[in-house]
Amino acid sequence: MATANHNLSNYDKSTLPNAEHFRFGIVVSEWNDTITNGLFQGAYDALIDCGANEDNIIKWNVPGSFELIYGAKKMIEHRVDAVIAIGSVIQGETKHFDFVCEGVTQGIKDLNVISDTPVIFCVLTDNTMQQSLDRSGGKLGNKGTEAAIAAIKMAHLRRTF
Repeated sequence: MATANHNLSNYDKSTLPNAEHFRFGIVVSEWNDTITNGLFQGAYDALIDCGANEDNIIKWNVPGSFELIYGAKKMIEHRVDAVIAIGSVIQGETKHFDFVCEGVTQGIKDLNVISDTPVIFCVLTDNTMQQSLDRSGGKLGNKGTEAAIAAIKMAHLRRTF
């Protein structure tokens, strides 16, 4: 869990599997693209830093966070070792926030239950734009970086068993 004193971008590359032979799919919501582009960049940079070949990183855009589920499902069909679903939902004045957050969370969970390919949840569900900015390359680092590290670990786990 992120706290005010925890930078999400900190990781020790020497403790991670080399990502050279893994294929990664990254599905990115276009909604709140200032945030999702920052998250994507954090994920991409971490994957490259950990040895991933840029030709083995596939990026697809989808209109919004709710569409991440379908995009991730289709990405799994491209024989990737892990999928990162990147989105940003910011609290507004209506219950729309609750429905989208619940649906995306359950959808990503369902993909992890029914598929052999891990899908990493990188959807910010913040109360304010500032909270999202802080977690997508701001003062708290980048949740996309954290998602990439999780993807590497899960891709390795998938191949190990």
